[in-house]
Amino acid sequence: MHFDPMIFFWIFLMIIAIQPIIRQRLLENARMKLIGEIEKQRGSRVILLVHRQETMSFLGFPIMRYIDIHDSEEVLRAIHLTDDDTPIDLVVHTPGGLAIAATQIARALSRQKAKVTVFVPHYAMSGGTLIALSADEIVMCEHAVLGPLDPQIGQQPAVSVLSVLQKKPLSDIDDNTLILADQAEKAIRQMKQTIIEILSHNQSSEKAEEIAEKLVSGKWTHDYPISAEEAKELGLPVSTEMPKEIMLLMNLYPQPVRQSVEYIPVRKSKVKAIFSRKQE
Repeated sequence: MHFDPMIFFWIFLMIIAIQPIIRQRLLENARMKLIGEIEKQRGSRVILLVHRQETMSFLGFPIMRYIDIHDSEEVLRAIHLTDDDTPIDLVVHTPGGLAIAATQIARALSRQKAKVTVFVPHYAMSGGTLIALSADEIVMCEHAVLGPLDPQIGQQPAVSVLSVLQKKPLSDIDDNTLILADQAEKAIRQMKQTIIEILSHNQSSEKAEEIAEKLVSGKWTHDYPISAEEAKELGLPVSTEMPKEIMLLMNLYPQPVRQSVEYIPVRKSKVKAIFSRKQE
């Protein structure tokens, strides 16, 4: 009986082609199982807003993700499917994104009747911080960070654009810069009002305005990492009691790029015990 070697070649190619799909399905099933366990344990609705580089890249180049309108649509849909008396646990891991999308999510969460907890395992910058402000409790890992909310006009910080008006006479400033400055003033005012609105559900008006001013004033650069301690000093309801289940859940969102960090995933005491037994 004659076997065509090409048959094995094509079978081999098919196996290689479907491996990523099978791996993705296994990950998704593992996520759903763990999410269900956390919801049962905490009696809550668990929602994840996690941005990694996409597993499915374009021409071999990973695609960066950020908060967009699709995200706001999905989160709002999940909120609408949640009973009024059911707490919401939102896991946020994002570099930020569209202000309109983050604002929609934050407003919806701030109006929930039941408790809203935002978990920040690693970082929630810019729009992610705006979403975190809507929570009754922000749970951060010890080394997790939030970020400032100073608006950006194009590639420039709005506060920096406005500073030009203070340093030069108007006659020396070109029309384009004056237009940018006008937009910058509006962007800062609008963001400050949005923050105050979102914080008003659990902060006094005076405290909400104080926090908003610090976050939009340009005190820090836009990528400045605000630690859990600094967030507490601002007056935000921050806890560092991160449930281990949330960290396990983050492990099911692997970064699909070349591995650059490696370690033995057990405690050091166990490693010593293993080597001791081998020497014996």
